[in-house]
Amino acid sequence: MSPHRRRRTSFDLPKRIERADERIARRINARRTIRGADAFWRDLSTAANHGVLWFAAAGVLMALGKPRAAARGLASLGIASALANLIGKQLVGGERPALTSIPISRRLDRTPTSPSFPSGHTASAVAFATGAALESPQTGAALAPLAAAVGYSRLHTGAHWASDVAGGAIIGMTAALIGKAIVPSKPVPLARLREAPTAATLDLPSLPDGEGAFIVVNPNSGHDAGRPSPIPRLRHRLPRAVVHELKKGDDIAELVDAALASPTPPRVLGIYGGDGSVAAMAGTARRVDLPLMVMPGGTFNHFAKAALLESVDSAIDALIAGSGRPVDVAELTVADGEPITVLNTASVGIYPAFVAEREKHERRLGKPLAAALAAVRILRMADPIDVELDGRRQKVWSIFVGVDRYYPVTVAPIERRRLDDRLLDIRILRADRRPRTRGALALALGGRGDTIAARMPFLQGPPAVDASTDVELRVVTYDNASGDPGYAHDGEASKETPRAADGSHPLSIRVVPAGLRLYAPVKKENHG
Repeated sequence: MSPHRRRRTSFDLPKRIERADERIARRINARRTIRGADAFWRDLSTAANHGVLWFAAAGVLMALGKPRAAARGLASLGIASALANLIGKQLVGGERPALTSIPISRRLDRTPTSPSFPSGHTASAVAFATGAALESPQTGAALAPLAAAVGYSRLHTGAHWASDVAGGAIIGMTAALIGKAIVPSKPVPLARLREAPTAATLDLPSLPDGEGAFIVVNPNSGHDAGRPSPIPRLRHRLPRAVVHELKKGDDIAELVDAALASPTPPRVLGIYGGDGSVAAMAGTARRVDLPLMVMPGGTFNHFAKAALLESVDSAIDALIAGSGRPVDVAELTVADGEPITVLNTASVGIYPAFVAEREKHERRLGKPLAAALAAVRILRMADPIDVELDGRRQKVWSIFVGVDRYYPVTVAPIERRRLDDRLLDIRILRADRRPRTRGALALALGGRGDTIAARMPFLQGPPAVDASTDVELRVVTYDNASGDPGYAHDGEASKETPRAADGSHPLSIRVVPAGLRLYAPVKKENHG
């Protein structure tokens, strides 16, 4: 008997389909892959075990305000799982591809032992994506590539034959249609546009031609090669402003000090760049007590977006109008060092690596799917860190601290909606006595996803996410198996954390309400 030949149960597939399965399997197994590809397909296939990936996706959809898409996706998955396991595998079943025919680098850590036909992973993936699409076509379009990738991962890892995957896909679509027949879908109304927050206002210096402004432009911020330089626009609209293009070796604080020592010291500081550049200038603006003008020039511009500064022109308009507002910042102190101004977030543990991995994929996959994929990849390689919180040593994956409250309520939130909550938003992802899978789910989904996971028989345990607000947080970190756990703030990761006398790394962060004066558009109160 050929090592690729299968035995069927009560229903035999036509010989031509079995021969086609064998040809496809040989071609896939013989194909050379780029470095890291085999690990990627193994990770993706493993992430979909027991529907964990799709529970994660459902939690993200719920957090993003799409509960109907999440519910229909999970309901379709449940129907598909029943059809695949209780009917398909009992009627057709058969043997899986021989392990000896699969390249070692592609084999799963645990070889599946259930009957081969159909692919339950594919059935669940297609059912969830199709079910979500019935409620939200855009969501379905975003999920479709991931569902297809899960199906292919079962071929790449040798867990299934091509006919198993095709049968699973048919079952998945059928399950979603059965669900629609039982509970018809309803059209989803268009999402409301986010309005500018009502906030306290400031009367800041109005500079119609830019005289009195010292503006630093970081041309290396971001990765958008098609973005034009802001300098011509600044010269046109603010002809009397002093504009300095940042060069290699320049230090923002030293540039500002030199400008203040000149015969015509500036009354306003400005910065064009990403969150790291903006945070550096904000710290200097606070030190010299000058208002700040921020122009988005980075890849994501989280602070500028929160302040509704969507373009260079919106910042210039605020400067010309003298429109401003006080915004909260935080001060991060590491060991006995000088306080560092934090505009958005500070963290220790895996959070920075997770965000970097998520942002690498989110433009292609969308934030929900990118978060799920990033969580699986990062948790697979990471080690927990030892910390001391409230006087007690414990193991955590990550501690996130946001200036003001962030949304959604996850360990790695995406959006800051206000700049004046006067609070720190603290999210702790705990690691002790919890399965690694719980950590991945909580990292991607936060409290809601963790609540769902806690109800699964194979993931039960105490909550993994601890979310709270406070005005100050003190934490001591200790080296783990990977060495110095490091810290990060506003997208900038530390290379080495200063140590106390006992070798530990003490950190503290406190909120500074209205600690920065910012030029920004502000929504006026409507008393009509």
